Amino acid sequence: MKFNYSIYLYLVPVLFILMVAEIVHLIKENKYDKKDLICSIGLAIGAQLIYYFFIGAIIFFYYFIYKYRIFTFQSSLWLTWVICFFADDFTYYWFHRSSHKVRFLWASHIVHHSSKMFTLSASLRVPWTSNLTGVFLFWAWMPFIGINPVTVIFIKSFSVLYQFVVHTETVKKLPYFIEAIFITPSHHRVHHSSDVEFLDKNYGAILIIWDKIFGTYKEEDHKPVYGLTQNIDSYNPVTVATHEWKRIFNDLKKSKSLKNRFHFLFNPPGWRPDESSKTAKQLQMEIKKNVVHRA
Repeated sequence: MKFNYSIYLYLVPVLFILMVAEIVHLIKENKYDKKDLICSIGLAIGAQLIYYFFIGAIIFFYYFIYKYRIFTFQSSLWLTWVICFFADDFTYYWFHRSSHKVRFLWASHIVHHSSKMFTLSASLRVPWTSNLTGVFLFWAWMPFIGINPVTVIFIKSFSVLYQFVVHTETVKKLPYFIEAIFITPSHHRVHHSSDVEFLDKNYGAILIIWDKIFGTYKEEDHKPVYGLTQNIDSYNPVTVATHEWKRIFNDLKKSKSLKNRFHFLFNPPGWRPDESSKTAKQLQMEIKKNVVHRA
């Protein structure tokens, strides 16, 4: 089975046309935010430049691991691509979940959630520091078991393109069999919501099945409010890209306890020793307690 890797040369212009069409629609609906769009584009350009700086080293690292592979999955076989697809999607789920549960990783991922809009252009908000934090290590097991690094990168790229099209409010609910298996705009709207009951839900990239298996699935049962529980009040791409890192640095600087410094880095976002702010799990537990109390 031979794949035409130039398919992206045809897909990218199509996605650009979709984004422009959505912008025109938003202008007509008086929902267009020029500053938000410019910030998203700025973040995308910065991320792309940084990606080109790192991609060679990442591929070299994957090939280094591939030399010591325990099996060999031939890229010419269709089964290899099926295995790679499920392996990548499963890996993305745990990378994504970890990025919401570990503040050190959240410092990069927060950029993607920083827009108060949910549009195709908002999906361009890509972190600048994710490769510095070593997120590519989540996928290192795939070349180790014998999947060619080029195949891994190709499937990862396909996943990114798929995720782009689910960032929209224009598409409502899709047919049940699609909603039951795949990540849809409805599922992803929940994920980008700042509503407490929607926090840390629907992590999947293409398949929703992992969320259903591991207990992080939530249906869209009301219109979400997008953004962060504490929004970044800036449209400056540099400010957005570095916002959480500055906060982490300040927390580490002020903390005199080695134990607390460790927690500030690796506990969920919102953790503080004095509980002056709360994690998503703590906020959701408060809602459950209030419901029980009223009952």
